[in-house]
Amino acid sequence: MNPAAAYFIRWASWMYLRELENHLPKSFSQYEKNLEKKRFCERTLQLMIEICIDISQLLVKELKLGLPTEEESVFEKLEQSKVISPALKRKLIEMKKFRNVLIHKYTGIIDRLVYGHATKEKNDFINFKKEIIAYLKKGIG
Repeated sequence: MNPAAAYFIRWASWMYLRELENHLPKSFSQYEKNLEKKRFCERTLQLMIEICIDISQLLVKELKLGLPTEEESVFEKLEQSKVISPALKRKLIEMKKFRNVLIHKYTGIIDRLVYGHATKEKNDFINFKKEIIAYLKKGIG
């Protein structure tokens, strides 16, 4: 794999995760009252999910796994090639759907859902990075 691509995988997701942790209010009531924090969390989650999608697409290309028929099939190709686990594939599909909500439902975004993703689902990003790096360390592909 291209060394620049491997560096991107290691660096990009951590930068946004640290920023999210540093700026996320400690409670939902604080989050709900602060428009700037809400928008920051929404945008940061969107970017973090897009990084996961971009890295997944990059891996499919670099590993020559074939042309995906749709965005979700990128994750299926990675699972079939044992790059990611079935559980992570399901999470990535959920993340992609949530990203679409963030992008297309500007006025219909549910604060509690966003806060939940920012607090309880952030480990999904850590798991994504761990699985991808573990695969790359094997030297497969």
